[in-house]
Amino acid sequence: MITMLIRALLLTLCLLGTPASADDIRIAAAADLRFAMDEVIGLFKARHPNDRIEVSYGSSGKFQSQIQNGAPYDLFFSADIALPRILVQAGLAGGEVQPYAIGRIVVWRPRLDAPALTLADLTRPDISRIAIANPKHAPYGMRAVEAMKTAKVWSAVENRLVYGENISQAAQFVQTGNADVGIIALSLAITPEFTATGRYSLIPADQHSPLEQGFVVLKGARDKPLAKAFAEFFKTPGVRSILNRYGFTVPGLQPN
Repeated sequence: MITMLIRALLLTLCLLGTPASADDIRIAAAADLRFAMDEVIGLFKARHPNDRIEVSYGSSGKFQSQIQNGAPYDLFFSADIALPRILVQAGLAGGEVQPYAIGRIVVWRPRLDAPALTLADLTRPDISRIAIANPKHAPYGMRAVEAMKTAKVWSAVENRLVYGENISQAAQFVQTGNADVGIIALSLAITPEFTATGRYSLIPADQHSPLEQGFVVLKGARDKPLAKAFAEFFKTPGVRSILNRYGFTVPGLQPN
């Protein structure tokens, strides 16, 4: 009898002390989303406190290659919507690609006591190093090259370029003094970390192809409730408002 009572008590304690079943997802996100996505995840976690979300930030092109080679991500947020579409065509996605925003690029310099620079200013002799994301695999780097060619400064500055693995690393090169200026994402340049130490000028959108961005739930996560829940959450008005606040052009909303 005592043994049965002990077993019943232990079972009751286990039931009372066990949290709701937890799930986990891994997200690969373009580096331009670093600040916005952290805020989005914070809001999502408030609704899903027992679930675990791991996010990696980096180059969209590198993530696409890693996923094609078997990297175990559940969702892919790309700065170029063409990259997740490639994964859909390859049979590696669990659904259709969802567009979420258009990014913008700026010229950023780490000085508050001087005027903001334009692309034309990059040819000045006192600017010896210009940081951009590597255009071989980073959409922001590709658009930076396009903009410099449109502005007819490419031939004058090509030898001054230093390449970051992604747009976040390119920005860090300027922050740490390893470059004099950088062509970086507006979503980074408008954060307190950057506005406190430098100034930026927006590069006209007609000087480069649009940075149309999109995400997709990947094949391995198509039956994962948490992956589906996060995908739906990312399309809500609250998330759209966060993206807008970080300088992304969101359909139906005017950039702040």
